[in-house]
Amino acid sequence: MGKPDAPDLGAGVIAARRWMPLVDSAIFVLLILVGWQLLFVRVGNDGFASPGETIGRLATLAFNAGFWNNVEATAVAFAWACVFAIGGGLVVGLLLGASRFAGEVADPILNALASLPKITLYPVILLFFGLGLQAKVAFGTIHGIFPVIIMTMNGVRTIKPVVRKTARVLRLSLWETMRTVLLPAALPEIFSGVRVGIALALLGTLIGELFASDRGIGFLLMSYVNRQDGAGVIALTVVLFAVAVTIGSALLALDARLHHR
Repeated sequence: MGKPDAPDLGAGVIAARRWMPLVDSAIFVLLILVGWQLLFVRVGNDGFASPGETIGRLATLAFNAGFWNNVEATAVAFAWACVFAIGGGLVVGLLLGASRFAGEVADPILNALASLPKITLYPVILLFFGLGLQAKVAFGTIHGIFPVIIMTMNGVRTIKPVVRKTARVLRLSLWETMRTVLLPAALPEIFSGVRVGIALALLGTLIGELFASDRGIGFLLMSYVNRQDGAGVIALTVVLFAVAVTIGSALLALDARLHHR
């Protein structure tokens, strides 16, 4: 009789590795819930809510048509902010990166503008756009556009000189050079800027809703704060955290793949 087949240890190790991220995520969520409950026991229900109460409020919001109307308003504003921030940032960044002199002049100015607290522009935004969708989009755009410009410009500036010389030898126009040479060569760095820009565009959109809107998640959050509805505030915070983590994880995975390639 032959010897019994040895267990395939390699397959078991591979399967265990596949499950490890899920196990780590479950442990992380469990630790958050335990810490959350301990904090609630310590602080009490004045302006705060327990995990159970928050889950109950989330279930209530899920069947509330008004909540989904506010979600739609935020999603529309965020989408437009991403379009303007990414589109405008790519164009400006490619143009500045293509010109060495323009890039050197613009670099300190852009970094100074990027570090400026955007909330200081609140009166100007309201003066030009008023309350509504345009103000939210403007807030989201000015938050998200600078990382895209800076990372795109720096990505283009680090392209090897031989690549630029090849484009000139082929007598490519400026548009053809940006589209077929500069953009593909600097794509990993550009996408890193896009990833940061999208995250900041979401932040800017929510800030616009807090101060310059009558609809949206930010507006709903502020109304809960004014009513001292702790469960509502925590529930919306959980929603925003989940959305931010989902978007950030997807973009980070794509960013890592682009850098690997």
